[in-house]
Amino acid sequence: MKILIATEKPFASEAVEGIKQVIENAGFELAILEKYTQKSELLKAAETANAIIIRSDIIDAEVFDAAKELKIVVRAGAGYDNVDLAAATAHNVVVMNTPGQNSNAVAELALSLMVYAARNFFDGTSGTELLGKKLGIHAYGNVGRNVARIAKGFGMDIYAYDAFCPAEVMEKDGIKVCASAEELYKTCQYVSLHIPATAETKNSINAALLGLMPKKAVLVNTARKEVINEAELAKILEERPDFKYVTDIMPGNDAELKEKFPKRYFTTPKKMGAQTAEANNNAGIAAANQIADFFKTGNTKFKVN
Repeated sequence: MKILIATEKPFASEAVEGIKQVIENAGFELAILEKYTQKSELLKAAETANAIIIRSDIIDAEVFDAAKELKIVVRAGAGYDNVDLAAATAHNVVVMNTPGQNSNAVAELALSLMVYAARNFFDGTSGTELLGKKLGIHAYGNVGRNVARIAKGFGMDIYAYDAFCPAEVMEKDGIKVCASAEELYKTCQYVSLHIPATAETKNSINAALLGLMPKKAVLVNTARKEVINEAELAKILEERPDFKYVTDIMPGNDAELKEKFPKRYFTTPKKMGAQTAEANNNAGIAAANQIADFFKTGNTKFKVN
């Protein structure tokens, strides 16, 4: 079996070594394509691969057409909207993610962004504290649970809304459960987004929701760019001089937001949530283990298509 690591933005060298050890211990061959600049390089490398490990790389119908021997693609991370699932299914290719491996890294970033916003982007002026503030967690999955855990250390008052997570699970963690997204946004000064980008969630974070937030509201987005209605976000920032937006996913209207709201808007230059040595290592090695298990036992536990 030939396992290909195809990463335009490479794993850390420690992660690559860990992946290599797992793959070679399983008796498979490892091939590595890093920092490629042309799609043709990916297509050529994929031709003989039985499995591919990716990060944010785009795996579409053209890749599946080229990869005649391909059986499985594993996205090292939680999100998988960079893989064409319908095309994968049509080519009888299993697609998996590695949920939970990046969760703590993303959660720590979310809290860091909250602190940054509360302290006025460290501009030297007097800010506020997180202690006692109401935090709303929109989607109580792996990342949301880690956000709650860390936020408890700040002494925040924690609420959550998740249409798919049983209320008992959240209550057991000491979280106050909201019955709707509207209730969450109306209640909480801080809201941290952890929803995936789906047909239902794209553009769902709009003026109607954001306008419900209390005074001195802060929206934190370490989830996906597509869930934000960017035009309506700009409208809220325009109408509410108390509103702040902080994210690690640069919006399409970044230049406009920077020009108009420099003291209330911040984005990192690129997506930073999973950019830690630990997350990099965990996700890559998890992907390798899942591939080895798939070929040895047929395990498809983390299949997403």
